[in-house]
Amino acid sequence: MSPEFCIVMPAYRAAGVLRATVARIPDAVFERGGILIVIDDGSPDATAGIAEELAREKNRIQVLHHPVNRGYGGAQKTGLREGLRLGCRGFAVLHADGQYAPERVLDLLEPILSGRADLVQGSRMLGGGAREGGMPGFRYFANRALTSLENLAFGTNLAEFHSGYMLYSRSLLESLPFESLQDNFNFDAEMILLAHLAGFPCHEVAIPTHYGEESSSLDPIPYGLNVLRMIGRHWSGHYRGLLEATSVNLGLKGAGNPDPPR
Repeated sequence: MSPEFCIVMPAYRAAGVLRATVARIPDAVFERGGILIVIDDGSPDATAGIAEELAREKNRIQVLHHPVNRGYGGAQKTGLREGLRLGCRGFAVLHADGQYAPERVLDLLEPILSGRADLVQGSRMLGGGAREGGMPGFRYFANRALTSLENLAFGTNLAEFHSGYMLYSRSLLESLPFESLQDNFNFDAEMILLAHLAGFPCHEVAIPTHYGEESSSLDPIPYGLNVLRMIGRHWSGHYRGLLEATSVNLGLKGAGNPDPPR
């Protein structure tokens, strides 16, 4: 029987945190027919071995390996592709470092599984989760500044574009050309933009967050520059072109404006 939904967990240099993060996933996820897909993204540490140990301990965990690092977006694509192959109708992306609360995953999946939304973003900016969770000041203000630029450029009204707690419906993934998006950390923002342009219902949900001593492979300066390039590509018609090339009728699903419950 096909799993109802899956958690996609890109993992790179996650040997020190992966087991603790997976342990925080509620048992109800697996009891309700969900699975966890861990993508070892060419990690040079013991991530691959720990992931395989977890899969042996619980049969609802699957591990996929990249022989070389393909980037955060590339790892997501592999996991999303596998979830589609398995027949999942709901997809949740969780970071391996535990920054985003695994305990909330079923709450965030509910709008997807009930058909009320095709994209859900767990937002650290709604409800003050970012500052309460210890987000460094430079990341907080950079996030707010970049999000303001993106809202202005894209015609959206989101609290943030840069949370990695993303959830998708099968319908959205089958409709949008996600394989054509970047393989880096900008994949999430590009997915939001495509969903907006195609008119899919999108929700933001307030989440807590945690900034500890875990390392991150995100370099904020190249990331910020790539956001500006993404805005330029949008103005040049790049993303509309991707949708038109895959026969997505722009605005088919509705008005196209994300409708965050606040």
